[in-house]
Amino acid sequence: MSDQEPLLQVNHLHVTFKTHGGQVSAVRGVDFTVNRGETLAIVGESGCGKSVTSLSVMGLLPASGKITQGSIMFDHQELTRLTKKQMRRIRGVDLSMIFQDPMTSLNPTLSIGTQMTEGLVHQNKVPRSEARKRAVDMLKLVGIPNPEERMKEFPYQFSGGMRQRIVIAMALICQPKLIIADEPTTALDVTIQAQILELFSRIQRETGVAMIMITHDLGIVAKIADRIAVMYAGEIVETGNKRDIFYHPRHPYTKALLDSIVRIDLPSDELHPIEGAPPDLFSPPVGCAFSDRCPFAMEVCDHVQPLTTQLDLHHRAACWLLDKRAQAVRETVEK
Repeated sequence: MSDQEPLLQVNHLHVTFKTHGGQVSAVRGVDFTVNRGETLAIVGESGCGKSVTSLSVMGLLPASGKITQGSIMFDHQELTRLTKKQMRRIRGVDLSMIFQDPMTSLNPTLSIGTQMTEGLVHQNKVPRSEARKRAVDMLKLVGIPNPEERMKEFPYQFSGGMRQRIVIAMALICQPKLIIADEPTTALDVTIQAQILELFSRIQRETGVAMIMITHDLGIVAKIADRIAVMYAGEIVETGNKRDIFYHPRHPYTKALLDSIVRIDLPSDELHPIEGAPPDLFSPPVGCAFSDRCPFAMEVCDHVQPLTTQLDLHHRAACWLLDKRAQAVRETVEK
């Protein structure tokens, strides 16, 4: 992490949803930063709050969702205080998002060229000829062959990998400062996944755009992330760089997540799935959310929320095992 002021700073973010069954606390006190030009990966199981966090930053929460506490400071602006109209001026210009399924991001009735240029023409007031030229340049950047001709085509005429490249080009066309990519390779086969990840890395080197990568795939994280935030039950439980998280995990959930990955260099009997299920966020636990599934849980874990311990400049975790009073238990974990 650099000493510069962060491009994005999220502090104590809480998001709730009203449902027929009651109120769900989907995000509970999330804190993280993203610096200019870096990639932060937010990882965790499905339903842990990753996508809700990203939608909160984008101002795209559904009507049932609400930010109840916290701050989202982006490039010196407090996003939680902006009107919908003010947020629209930022979204797609300085702040872009790439969604999981490219087909939901593309209008099947409009040509690729129309979809790529309409934002520039109507929101940025760029002349149509200049918008078209910029769209062609973006398609070249993401590896679409014959971009001038393919601008006339429709989404169904492209493969899944090509559609995702087009979505990336659309996210980049207004030269944003930050891109949020929500599971951008999930619907693609492994060969195309590798190509898209390499494309993200190349684009970042060439444009300097900052990125948040939302994923449950630690293989993706290892390839692309500068820093990693591990999320569980609506909370970030550990943050660090790749070396911290992959080689020196300090939260039991992070360690369990790594142990559950299939690896070709280990026999199949060394795969350890995480037993149990995440807590019910209709009535969130008062203590550590992972305590029911944690083999090292102590009595305090069930009753008191753990404090976050700063382990070094980049690395921090929220776990009672890091308390000095838990020295004996900590030594067991680290063996």
